[in-house]
Amino acid sequence: MGIGIPNVHEAWTWYRNNFSMNVPVFEEAATADLMTLYTGDNVHARHAILALNLQGGGGFEIWQYTSREPQPSSAEIKLGDLGIFACKMKSLDVQAAFDHFDKTFLISKEVHRGPDGIPHFFAKDPYGNIFQVVESSSVFNKDKATTGGVYGAIIGVSDIEKSKKFYAQLLGYDKILFEGEGTFDDLGLLQNGKSRFKRVILGHSKPRKGGFSQLLGESQIELIQELDKPVNKIFENRYWGDLGFIHLCFDIVNMKALQKECEDLGHPFTVDSSNSFDMGEAAGHFSYVEDPDGTLIEFVETHKIPIFKKIGWYLDLRKRDAAKPLPKWMLKSLSLNRKK
Repeated sequence: MGIGIPNVHEAWTWYRNNFSMNVPVFEEAATADLMTLYTGDNVHARHAILALNLQGGGGFEIWQYTSREPQPSSAEIKLGDLGIFACKMKSLDVQAAFDHFDKTFLISKEVHRGPDGIPHFFAKDPYGNIFQVVESSSVFNKDKATTGGVYGAIIGVSDIEKSKKFYAQLLGYDKILFEGEGTFDDLGLLQNGKSRFKRVILGHSKPRKGGFSQLLGESQIELIQELDKPVNKIFENRYWGDLGFIHLCFDIVNMKALQKECEDLGHPFTVDSSNSFDMGEAAGHFSYVEDPDGTLIEFVETHKIPIFKKIGWYLDLRKRDAAKPLPKWMLKSLSLNRKK
């Protein structure tokens, strides 16, 4: 999950303390040369940190503009607004995570069960970003952390049927875990008054493939469509990298094949690093597409990652079968870079 924030190191400290996102993959200060389509046709400087939680799940790309002041939304962001509304986080024990969480940042008054019967609660970070902690047994490495990593996202859409098709065909979220319409008690104070919503929770019927598939594990996409009130676009009149959830990123294999698939489905790449990007400590090939409402989806084909930076141990993924999962011992070795 890409998160635009005002202070990258302050935010990372908070995410380490509250979500155990304590394993850095890269940290780099540079310019975002290829993102000018989404940054006002100007190249801007930024500082970014990619961090993981080795209990399993996706990482945080914590992203801060350094050449301009990152801007908040001009309007209050509401459930159903178009874009990434909340980041899902996985947890083996949601009640324990709820009890552990700083009460200052809790949105839910208690743990609720979603319409799919799974326990969850909502919290926010110091910058107002909303997180849903969801119970999941999809864990890579059991430890004392009360949460794992990223489990997916809640995304506001304008046409839920069109978006269901996009996320199923392109990203493999073809399994309907829940689908319904109305008001929902488990959403609590996040609901926009007495608004009705269409709501669908999607999973994937096939196991994920790739080098990091064991670490990333299962994930979900939850789509929300407001039925009663007008909605805003979360990043309307703002830049990618401004405050909030800026993109949802997927680890992929064979970028060229994916490019053709995206074009065939009517969602061509809007950004393409063409060959390889180099973040100093990590390298790969990245691209972006837009979902039907313009929400940014990033694809990354990883070429190099640090296993143990202090001794210069890096893994070149181009020298192996990219679709084959990396050995668990190697992924667990990433903990050697853990930051307290």
